[in-house]
Amino acid sequence: MMFERFVHAEGGASFAEVLVAMALTLVGLAGAMGAFQAAEQSLRAGVLATRALAMAESRLEAKRAARWDRLLLDDLNHDGVTDLVMHDDGADGDVLAGDGMYSGSWDQDGVHLIWTVTPSRADSLSASGSVALEARAVYEVSEGQREVRVGTLRANPLYVGSQ
Repeated sequence: MMFERFVHAEGGASFAEVLVAMALTLVGLAGAMGAFQAAEQSLRAGVLATRALAMAESRLEAKRAARWDRLLLDDLNHDGVTDLVMHDDGADGDVLAGDGMYSGSWDQDGVHLIWTVTPSRADSLSASGSVALEARAVYEVSEGQREVRVGTLRANPLYVGSQ
C-alpha cells in the first residue's frame, strides 16, 4: 500500500525550492568567477615580474659584454645601430647631473627599464678601474608599482696600476 503511494505520487519542487537552488547556484558561480579573476590578476602580475626581471638581467648582461669604449652606447633592438647614448644629465636613475653616473631608459611591454653605469672615477670612464652597473625594471600591478633591481661590478680590462 505504501509502495503504491510513492509510485503513483506526482510531485515536483516547489517554487521556493527552485528559487533557493538558483540562489545557491548563483552564489557558487559568483565565487568561481571571483576566483578566476584573482587567478588572472596573479598570473598577469607574475608575467610582468618575469618580463621585468628578464629585461633588467638582459640589459645588465649587455653592459657586461660591451667593449669598454662602447659601454655608454646601447643597441636596444640588436640591429647593429646605436639607439641610445647614455648621459650624465640627472634624469632617470642618475641622481644629479655631472655626478659621474650615466643613465639610460626604455619602455617596453608595460615595463619601464632604467640602467646606470657609474665609473669608479667620476671624471673619466676610460681612466676608471671599474664601473658599477645597475638595472631597474618598474612595472604596475593592481596593488601598485613594483620594482626589480639587479647590479654588478665590472673591471676595466685595460686598467693597470692603482687608483
